[in-house]
Amino acid sequence: MAIKYFLLPVFILSFCTANSQVTLDKDEEEEKKYTPYELLSSYYNTDFNPYEKGTYYFGFAMSLEDRQSENTENIFQKTIDGDKVNFDLLIKGGYYLNDYTMIGLNFNIYENKFEGVLFRDPDTLQSKTITRGFSITPNYRTSIPLTSNERLSFFTAVGLTLGKSNTLKREVKNLDEVDKTFSENYNLRLGISPGVTFFAMENFALEVQLDVLGYELNVENKTKNEIDESRDVRHNVDFKMNLLSLKVGLAYYIMNNKKR
Repeated sequence: MAIKYFLLPVFILSFCTANSQVTLDKDEEEEKKYTPYELLSSYYNTDFNPYEKGTYYFGFAMSLEDRQSENTENIFQKTIDGDKVNFDLLIKGGYYLNDYTMIGLNFNIYENKFEGVLFRDPDTLQSKTITRGFSITPNYRTSIPLTSNERLSFFTAVGLTLGKSNTLKREVKNLDEVDKTFSENYNLRLGISPGVTFFAMENFALEVQLDVLGYELNVENKTKNEIDESRDVRHNVDFKMNLLSLKVGLAYYIMNNKKR
Protein backbone atom coordinates (compact mmCIF):
# COMPACT_ATOMS: atom_id res chain seq x y z
CA MET A 1 0.00 0.00 0.00
CA ALA A 2 2.85 2.43 0.85
CA ILE A 3 4.49 1.73 -2.51
CA LYS A 4 1.22 2.56 -4.29
CA TYR A 5 0.96 6.01 -2.62
CA PHE A 6 4.63 6.70 -3.37
CA LEU A 7 4.27 5.93 -7.09
CA LEU A 8 1.12 8.06 -7.55
CA PRO A 9 2.89 11.49 -7.34
CA VAL A 10 5.67 10.21 -9.58
CA PHE A 11 3.11 9.17 -12.17
CA ILE A 12 1.34 12.57 -12.04
CA LEU A 13 4.65 14.49 -12.38
CA SER A 14 5.73 12.36 -15.34
CA PHE A 15 2.39 12.95 -17.06
CA CYS A 16 2.60 16.75 -16.63
CA THR A 17 6.20 16.83 -17.93
CA ALA A 18 5.29 14.81 -20.99
CA ASN A 19 2.26 17.01 -21.65
CA SER A 20 4.42 20.19 -21.39
CA GLN A 21 6.98 18.72 -23.79
CA VAL A 22 4.22 17.99 -26.31
CA THR A 23 2.98 21.60 -26.01
CA LEU A 24 6.53 22.94 -26.56
CA ASP A 25 6.97 20.73 -29.58
CA LYS A 26 3.71 22.05 -31.04
CA ASP A 27 4.78 25.67 -30.45
CA GLU A 28 8.13 25.03 -32.15
CA GLU A 29 6.34 23.48 -35.11
CA GLU A 30 4.08 26.54 -35.36
CA GLU A 31 7.11 28.89 -35.31
CA LYS A 32 8.81 26.85 -38.02
CA LYS A 33 5.89 27.60 -40.31
CA TYR A 34 6.90 31.32 -40.41
CA THR A 35 9.99 32.70 -42.12
CA PRO A 36 12.16 35.34 -40.36
CA TYR A 37 10.77 37.95 -42.78
CA GLU A 38 7.20 37.03 -41.84
CA LEU A 39 7.98 37.21 -38.14
CA LEU A 40 9.64 40.63 -38.59
CA SER A 41 6.76 41.88 -40.72
CA SER A 42 4.32 40.75 -38.05
CA TYR A 43 6.24 42.79 -35.45
CA TYR A 44 6.17 45.92 -37.63
CA ASN A 45 2.43 45.52 -38.24
CA THR A 46 1.46 45.04 -34.59
CA ASP A 47 4.05 46.23 -32.05
CA PHE A 48 6.08 48.88 -33.90
CA ASN A 49 5.38 52.34 -32.42
CA PRO A 50 8.42 54.59 -33.05
CA TYR A 51 6.60 57.89 -32.40
CA GLU A 52 4.90 57.10 -29.11
CA LYS A 53 5.19 59.28 -26.02
CA GLY A 54 8.44 58.75 -24.12
CA THR A 55 10.59 57.84 -27.15
CA TYR A 56 14.10 59.35 -27.33
CA TYR A 57 15.49 60.47 -30.69
CA PHE A 58 19.12 60.85 -31.80
CA GLY A 59 20.19 62.01 -35.27
CA PHE A 60 23.50 62.37 -37.08
CA ALA A 61 24.65 63.80 -40.40
CA MET A 62 28.12 64.55 -41.73
CA SER A 63 29.62 65.76 -45.01
CA LEU A 64 33.22 66.07 -46.15
CA GLU A 65 34.32 67.62 -49.45
CA ASP A 66 37.85 67.74 -50.81
CA ARG A 67 37.93 69.41 -54.22
CA GLN A 68 40.88 70.35 -56.41
CA SER A 69 40.36 72.77 -59.31
CA GLU A 70 42.52 73.80 -62.25
CA ASN A 71 41.67 76.52 -64.79
CA THR A 72 38.08 76.70 -63.57
CA GLU A 73 36.00 79.68 -64.67
CA ASN A 74 33.81 81.46 -62.12
CA ILE A 75 31.66 84.57 -62.43
CA PHE A 76 34.20 87.17 -61.28
CA GLN A 77 37.45 85.22 -61.30
CA LYS A 78 39.27 82.15 -62.56
CA THR A 79 40.78 79.47 -60.35
CA ILE A 80 44.16 78.61 -61.84
CA ASP A 81 45.02 76.08 -59.16
CA GLY A 82 43.07 75.61 -55.94
CA ASP A 83 42.29 73.16 -53.14
CA LYS A 84 38.97 73.39 -51.30
CA VAL A 85 38.10 71.37 -48.16
CA ASN A 86 34.67 71.60 -46.49
CA PHE A 87 33.56 69.78 -43.33
CA ASP A 88 30.10 69.80 -41.76
CA LEU A 89 28.82 67.87 -38.71
CA LEU A 90 25.22 67.89 -37.44
CA ILE A 91 24.07 66.20 -34.20
CA LYS A 92 20.38 66.07 -33.24
CA GLY A 93 18.48 64.99 -30.14
CA GLY A 94 14.83 64.97 -29.10
CA TYR A 95 12.10 63.61 -26.87
CA TYR A 96 8.48 62.78 -27.74
CA LEU A 97 6.24 64.66 -25.30
CA ASN A 98 3.16 63.10 -26.91
CA ASP A 99 2.50 60.60 -29.67
CA TYR A 100 3.88 61.98 -32.95
CA THR A 101 5.05 65.25 -31.29
CA MET A 102 8.70 65.90 -30.41
CA ILE A 103 10.81 68.73 -29.04
CA GLY A 104 14.45 68.68 -30.07
CA LEU A 105 17.81 70.43 -30.17
CA ASN A 106 20.27 70.42 -33.09
CA PHE A 107 23.96 71.33 -32.88
CA ASN A 108 25.99 72.05 -36.01
CA ILE A 109 29.71 72.80 -36.51
CA TYR A 110 31.48 73.39 -39.82
CA GLU A 111 34.74 74.48 -41.41
CA ASN A 112 35.48 75.65 -44.96
CA LYS A 113 39.03 76.12 -46.29
CA PHE A 114 40.41 77.27 -49.63
CA GLU A 115 43.99 77.76 -50.76
CA GLY A 116 45.17 78.43 -54.28
CA VAL A 117 46.00 80.81 -57.12
CA LEU A 118 43.29 83.04 -58.63
CA PHE A 119 43.17 85.27 -61.69
CA ARG A 120 41.05 88.37 -61.12
CA ASP A 121 41.54 90.67 -64.09
CA PRO A 122 44.14 92.13 -64.32
CA ASP A 123 45.90 90.53 -61.32
CA THR A 124 47.01 87.06 -60.28
CA LEU A 125 46.46 86.43 -56.56
CA GLN A 126 47.68 83.98 -53.96
CA SER A 127 44.54 83.41 -51.90
CA LYS A 128 43.87 81.63 -48.61
CA THR A 129 40.51 81.59 -46.79
CA ILE A 130 39.25 79.73 -43.73
CA THR A 131 35.76 79.87 -42.18
CA ARG A 132 34.72 78.22 -38.92
CA GLY A 133 31.27 78.36 -37.37
CA PHE A 134 28.59 76.72 -35.27
CA SER A 135 24.83 76.94 -34.74
CA ILE A 136 22.21 75.75 -32.23
CA THR A 137 18.62 75.04 -33.27
CA PRO A 138 15.81 74.28 -30.78
CA ASN A 139 12.89 72.84 -32.74
CA TYR A 140 9.37 71.41 -32.59
CA ARG A 141 8.53 68.45 -34.83
CA THR A 142 5.38 66.53 -35.75
CA SER A 143 5.22 63.24 -37.69
CA ILE A 144 2.46 61.80 -39.87
CA PRO A 145 2.72 58.08 -40.82
CA LEU A 146 2.36 57.36 -44.53
CA THR A 147 2.03 53.57 -44.08
CA SER A 148 -0.02 51.50 -41.63
CA ASN A 149 3.11 50.04 -39.96
CA GLU A 150 4.65 53.57 -39.57
CA ARG A 151 7.96 52.61 -41.20
CA LEU A 152 7.53 55.47 -43.69
CA SER A 153 6.39 58.85 -42.41
CA PHE A 154 6.29 62.54 -43.26
CA PHE A 155 7.39 65.16 -40.73
CA THR A 156 7.48 68.94 -40.37
CA ALA A 157 10.00 70.70 -38.14
CA VAL A 158 9.81 74.34 -37.00
CA GLY A 159 13.14 75.60 -35.66
CA LEU A 160 14.91 78.73 -34.47
CA THR A 161 18.62 78.79 -35.42
CA LEU A 162 21.23 80.89 -33.64
CA GLY A 163 24.69 80.80 -35.21
CA LYS A 164 28.06 82.48 -35.40
CA SER A 165 31.04 82.14 -37.75
CA ASN A 166 34.47 83.73 -38.30
CA THR A 167 36.24 84.13 -41.64
CA LEU A 168 39.88 85.03 -42.22
CA LYS A 169 40.93 85.82 -45.77
CA ARG A 170 44.44 86.63 -47.03
CA GLU A 171 45.30 87.67 -50.59
CA VAL A 172 48.74 88.49 -51.99
CA LYS A 173 49.35 90.16 -55.34
CA ASN A 174 52.52 91.46 -56.99
CA LEU A 175 54.50 89.53 -54.36
CA ASP A 176 54.33 92.34 -51.80
CA GLU A 177 50.75 93.67 -51.68
CA VAL A 178 48.89 91.85 -48.92
CA ASP A 179 45.19 92.25 -48.08
CA LYS A 180 43.88 90.67 -44.88
CA THR A 181 40.16 90.57 -44.09
CA PHE A 182 38.57 89.32 -40.88
CA SER A 183 34.78 88.86 -40.70
CA GLU A 184 32.39 87.98 -37.89
CA ASN A 185 28.98 86.73 -38.93
CA TYR A 186 25.90 86.41 -36.67
CA ASN A 187 22.89 84.53 -37.94
CA LEU A 188 19.30 84.11 -36.74
CA ARG A 189 16.76 82.08 -38.71
CA LEU A 190 13.20 80.95 -38.09
CA GLY A 191 12.30 78.25 -40.59
CA ILE A 192 10.01 75.38 -41.55
CA SER A 193 11.63 72.18 -42.81
CA PRO A 194 9.58 69.20 -44.04
CA GLY A 195 11.07 65.76 -44.52
CA VAL A 196 10.61 62.00 -44.78
CA THR A 197 11.66 59.22 -42.37
CA PHE A 198 12.14 55.58 -43.40
CA PHE A 199 12.96 52.83 -40.89
CA ALA A 200 15.45 50.46 -42.48
CA MET A 201 15.71 48.47 -39.22
CA GLU A 202 13.88 48.37 -35.92
CA ASN A 203 15.55 51.43 -34.35
CA PHE A 204 17.56 52.91 -37.22
CA ALA A 205 16.00 55.27 -39.75
CA LEU A 206 17.09 57.24 -42.81
CA GLU A 207 15.94 60.87 -42.92
CA VAL A 208 15.74 63.40 -45.75
CA GLN A 209 14.97 67.03 -44.86
CA LEU A 210 14.59 70.22 -46.92
CA ASP A 211 14.31 73.91 -45.95
CA VAL A 212 11.38 75.52 -47.79
CA LEU A 213 10.24 78.57 -45.81
CA GLY A 214 12.06 80.90 -43.44
CA TYR A 215 12.97 84.35 -42.18
CA GLU A 216 16.67 85.09 -41.71
CA LEU A 217 18.61 87.93 -40.11
CA ASN A 218 22.32 88.12 -40.88
CA VAL A 219 24.79 90.62 -39.39
CA GLU A 220 28.35 90.76 -40.70
CA ASN A 221 31.15 92.84 -39.16
CA LYS A 222 34.23 93.13 -41.37
CA THR A 223 37.72 94.55 -40.81
CA LYS A 224 40.16 94.97 -43.70
CA ASN A 225 43.89 95.37 -43.06
CA GLU A 226 43.07 96.12 -39.40
CA ILE A 227 41.90 99.61 -40.43
CA ASP A 228 38.75 99.70 -42.53
CA GLU A 229 35.66 98.53 -40.67
CA SER A 230 32.21 97.89 -42.08
CA ARG A 231 28.88 96.31 -41.14
CA ASP A 232 26.32 94.61 -43.36
CA VAL A 233 22.80 93.77 -42.05
CA ARG A 234 20.53 91.63 -44.20
CA HIS A 235 16.93 90.46 -43.79
CA ASN A 236 15.76 87.61 -45.99
CA VAL A 237 12.38 85.92 -46.39
CA ASP A 238 12.49 82.86 -48.63
CA PHE A 239 9.91 80.42 -49.90
CA LYS A 240 11.54 78.06 -52.38
CA MET A 241 12.69 74.51 -52.97
CA ASN A 242 16.44 74.95 -52.53
CA LEU A 243 18.19 71.63 -53.22
CA LEU A 244 21.37 73.01 -51.66
CA SER A 245 19.57 72.88 -48.29
CA LEU A 246 18.81 69.15 -48.69
CA LYS A 247 20.02 67.19 -45.65
CA VAL A 248 20.38 63.39 -45.51
CA GLY A 249 21.19 61.69 -42.22
CA LEU A 250 20.73 58.72 -39.90
CA ALA A 251 18.50 58.60 -36.83
CA TYR A 252 18.25 56.24 -33.85
CA TYR A 253 15.06 55.85 -31.80
CA ILE A 254 15.00 54.52 -28.23
CA MET A 255 11.38 53.46 -27.94
CA ASN A 256 9.36 53.42 -24.74
CA ASN A 257 7.59 50.24 -23.54
CA LYS A 258 8.15 48.26 -26.72
CA LYS A 259 6.25 45.00 -26.93
CA ARG A 260 8.35 41.98 -27.67
